[in-house]
Amino acid sequence: MRVLARLVRLAAALAMAAVLGACATIPPGAGSNPADPWEVYNRHVFDLNDRLDRAVMRPVAQAYEKVLPEPVRICINNAFRNLAEPVNAINNLLQGKPLDAFMDMCRFAVNSTMGVLGCFDIATDGGLAPRSNEDFGQTLGRWGLKDGPFFVLPLLGPSTVRDTFGRVFDFLGLDPVWYIENIGLRNSLVGLRLVDIRASLLPGEKVLEAAALDKYEFVRDAFLQLRRNLIYDGNPPRLLDPDDEDEARPQSDAGTATLAGGQPEEPLRP
Repeated sequence: MRVLARLVRLAAALAMAAVLGACATIPPGAGSNPADPWEVYNRHVFDLNDRLDRAVMRPVAQAYEKVLPEPVRICINNAFRNLAEPVNAINNLLQGKPLDAFMDMCRFAVNSTMGVLGCFDIATDGGLAPRSNEDFGQTLGRWGLKDGPFFVLPLLGPSTVRDTFGRVFDFLGLDPVWYIENIGLRNSLVGLRLVDIRASLLPGEKVLEAAALDKYEFVRDAFLQLRRNLIYDGNPPRLLDPDDEDEARPQSDAGTATLAGGQPEEPLRP
């Protein structure tokens, strides 16, 4: 308990130092992007998260990767992904994809038993459908709710207004870890999962640092594109450029928007 208390105090001290020292560079025109009207706020939080990550999460993830052998890390990652299968199934069902929901539960049943609580991905090895990656934010998007402004969450990172509500529903309503009555075990699993997720992102850091002149903008655009692809299961409708849209919709005498071929334009889905 004393060690845990010291760690909590250390994390609080690091967080306070990061808050006091955070000073993000705000480029001219920040907030002019319609998808990111809160860019000034978001950049400050993004910078704070980055400082905290460098001070705490990245060193812990690096130690985790160094200490644990790869087979053990794969087992832990598989187990946590297996725990997400019921979340995938419920969201697939809510999105009107009952077959995918059924396959998610089949995967969960097989891996939880023959796969030793999900440590081994027997379902994939046996030829079942690949894992889903569904959440309530995607479900809301499938229901037609627009994503709203881009929003960087303290500690948790990039999101949107819609996805923030979706995360709350997934974490507190669907995540089986939160139903573990033993508080110590539950908190340990939550912490281990965060470290496992952070460790899985280590290989992509060099790519991000090398590719991004503006790290914030790169992460924002990549996140929004990824979420759009996930909502449409990898096949999103084409977004027309405003200039192309104007050229494609000449007004007839009756004032009806038509395409170049004279057929009425089909409205774009969000």
